[in-house]
Parts: sequence; structure tokens; C-alpha cells
Amino acid sequence: MFNRNRFLRRVAAIASISLVAGCGLLSGGDSDGKGPIVVGTTSAPSTLDPAGAWDGSWELYRNIFQTLLAYPNGATTPQPDAAERCSFADSSSRTYRCTLRAGMKFADGDPLNAQAVKHSIDRIRAINAPGGPAGLLGSLDRVQALGDRDVVFHLNQSDATFPFVLATPAMSIVDPDDYPARSLRKDDSVYGSGPYKLQSYEEDKQAVLVRNENYQGFAKRQNDAVTIRYFQDSAGMVKALRDKQIDVTYRGLAADDILALQQHDTTDLQLVDGAGTDISYLVFNPKDPWAKEPAVRKAVAQIVDRGAIAHKVYKDTVDPLYSMVPKGLTGHTTGFFDDYGDPSVPKARKILSDAGVHQRVPLTLWYTTDRYGSETALMFQELKRELEDSGLFTITLKSRPWKTYVVGYQKGEYPVFGRGWFPDFPDADNFIAPFVGEHNALGTPYPSKEITGQLLPHSRAESDRAQTVKDMEQAQQILVNDARLIPLWQGRQFVAANDDISGGEQALDPSTIMMMWTLHRKTSW
Repeated sequence: MFNRNRFLRRVAAIASISLVAGCGLLSGGDSDGKGPIVVGTTSAPSTLDPAGAWDGSWELYRNIFQTLLAYPNGATTPQPDAAERCSFADSSSRTYRCTLRAGMKFADGDPLNAQAVKHSIDRIRAINAPGGPAGLLGSLDRVQALGDRDVVFHLNQSDATFPFVLATPAMSIVDPDDYPARSLRKDDSVYGSGPYKLQSYEEDKQAVLVRNENYQGFAKRQNDAVTIRYFQDSAGMVKALRDKQIDVTYRGLAADDILALQQHDTTDLQLVDGAGTDISYLVFNPKDPWAKEPAVRKAVAQIVDRGAIAHKVYKDTVDPLYSMVPKGLTGHTTGFFDDYGDPSVPKARKILSDAGVHQRVPLTLWYTTDRYGSETALMFQELKRELEDSGLFTITLKSRPWKTYVVGYQKGEYPVFGRGWFPDFPDADNFIAPFVGEHNALGTPYPSKEITGQLLPHSRAESDRAQTVKDMEQAQQILVNDARLIPLWQGRQFVAANDDISGGEQALDPSTIMMMWTLHRKTSW
């Protein structure tokens, strides 16, 4: 394992220091047996098969599946979970070996062995699902199972970030008897080996989690059951919280609801405001006749007013972002501000006229209606206003629910579309690598030989991540020059809960995924 403690310490504060604002969440106490903890979110899974999702589905996966490595409470680097031990077997970071815990089983009693691990990783690449996580395994050459407990990962290049890849829920270990080698599983049953097993699932409604008696790992469960309820919007979720129908909200709180909770004058609710590394950005499709033009993209970048979006739409519950790498991570820059400065219509007009564009440019902007919070539609209305008020653009807005939205952008149907990103792991690499290359998380190929062929391989050979700053800064500047991706804002994490809930200070791992097993009800103050 390599040392990232220095640069991850600040990010780890998301799950510790930054949560001190919520006194109740920091209190101790044992479970009083009043039934399952009910958690509300607006981020429903897109699929129950880990080989098919590179999105917020990971929140569920973390709690019902296991990975070889994960984050115990307070950890800033991945530690063994399903594995007993893992380490690089060479000095060049090209051979990584893990030994499983003895006697591992899936929730249904089937053995979890080295062959199951190999099967789980191999099928991700074999299926190569659109929008799936195969892109995370670009440095993997092959997986070797040695006996029942040892797994060796042979890499095609040095990659000091590989342990972090193995710790993502995308690398969840699945049962070969239940998950086909070359196709996604379609039903709503899950047999993982995590702290919980999925007792029942209603798509877009709820997931009922109960204790997995076969679990072996580092999680110390503070409750016996958790029910995750999926909401279409923040208003419904907050009403359910106020009505005591749910105990905790996570992901999807709208700005107005956050402000109302901050002004709440009773003691029956608590709100935590923590640091975050999630980002929102625009993607330009190079297949579209207008979006493929660099001058058009740069003119949009010149006009977008991030400060107005953060203040008018999000009521200052998010921060303007001028790079795809968020603040708080080593290597963060402000490239879009450095190159474009404040929003300027005259500068945007000159960009277009210098490229021979003298007409109003028609662009269709797409967004999802039920994924990134209730303000998404308002944000796109503000973008439409800014661009059309410039006199340089004619904007059409269109939207779809997430499930069909994903299919559309994977097929390249959208000229310009909005996306959000929650990190796979807290490293600048993870805010660059997923978006470039032929097979990326966006479904729109973005070849960039300098980034994929030089900068990323060079930085991944460096185990001391503080030494990768120059590579990351150069990669960010390439993204600014291309303007294929335009960052908009960086979020903060808000968790609202009833006053009798504890364990929240331990609930978020460094990637801000909620570990449900830390939550419990207090017996006393």
C-alpha cells in the first residue's frame, strides 16, 4: 500500500471534523430496538448489478456487497475488508496481491473464494456495459486466482491508484452462480457478502436491508436493519422527515429546504453542513454539428456565470467551480477563471466571430429530472437565460428521468447535457481519467493522447500523490483548452436527521458514500 495520508486528511474531514455542527449526530448511544433506521435519498440505483453502474448506485452496493478493500471508520486509505491483507508485490506498482479472509461466504451460504473475485472483476470488462465501470480497469492486464484465497492482479502499467480502484463499490464481489460472466443480471435479487443482505427491493421506492449473519469484515453494525426510501424530490423527502416517516436524509436536499432546516427553531431535527467533493458540469457531444465546434464551446464557457448559479439557484449551498478537479484535492486549479475571467458577452462574441460564426447558435441542453436535486431544472433555466440574453445563442431545454436519460447520452443523442460526479476515490486522477478516452463514464468518446498516454501513466507511477501536482495541473489545462467539459459548481454535504439518531460522524467514507451500519438511535443524551 502507498501513503496518501497527507493529501487525503483534508478530504477525510468530510466524515469527521466537518460534521461537528450536528451535535446529535455526534452523540453516543446504543440501539434501542425501535425498528429499522429509515434513510431517505433522491438517488435511486440505476441497476442492482455492480458491473452495470458507474453512478450513485454505489451507495446501495457499499452496504450489501463487499470489496477486497474499503474504508473502516476514520481511515483515509483503503484497508482490507473481504481481504485479510493486500499489497503491491513489486516496487514498480504493477503486481498487486490480496489474500482473502478464511471461510468467507455470500449471504446465501455459497463460498466466497478467489475464483469469485476473479469472476467479479473479469465480468466487468467482458460485459463492458454502457455507462458501466469498465473504464476504471484500464490499467488491469489480467486477474489470477491462486488456490481458494489468493488473487493476483497483473497490471499493464504502473498504477499506484489501483488499490483505490479495488475499494470502489464497482468492484463488488458477486457470486458466480448468480451473476453471468457476459451479461448483466436483470432481476431484483442480490446475494452479496456485505454487512446487510437485501431482503426486498421496489424499484424507485425502497430497499429493505437486514443483517447478514454470514458477514465477515471490519464493519461494526450499530443497527440490525436499514430501509432506504427513494424520493423524487427534496420536498417530499423533507416532509417525510418532519412527519417522522424517515429518520435521516442524504443526497438531494434542495437549497430552499436546507435554508428552512437551518432556520428550524425546534430541537427535534438536526442539520449537518459538511465539506464535499461532488461536482456539476456540462458535457458537449462532438457528434453534434454545433457542439463539436471549439469556438461554440468556448463561447459558452465565457458566458456561464457560476456565481449567479450558486447564489440565485442554489442559495449559496454550493460553490462556483472553475476546474473539473474540486477544491480540497491536491492539484486543484482555477483554469476556467484564469483563462476566461468574469462572464463577458463581448469576449464570447469575439470568440465566435473569429471562428466565422456570425449567427445565433442553436443548442439543445438536456438534463435529468430526478437525479441531482430539485434545483437542476432551475439551473438549466438560468443557463438558458444567460446564453440567450447574450444574443449569441438560441437554447432549447429538454429533460428525461434518469433511467432513460442515461440511455440517451450513452447513445450520443444529446448535443449538450448535464452531469454530476461523486468521486470513486478522493484523488485528482478520479476527476480527469473517467472523462477522457474512448471508453469513459460519459458515453461520448473523448480522445486525449497527452492525458491518457502521458500524464495519467506518469502520475500513476508515483506513490507519493503530492508529487503528481504538475501532471494534474497540465491535464486540467488541456480540459480548459478543449472546453469539452465545463465545470459549474462544487457541492457540500448536507445531512438532516431526527434528534434521536447517532453515528453520522462515522457514516461517510472519503468518497462521501454513506455506510449505513454506523447509524443508530440514542437511548439518552
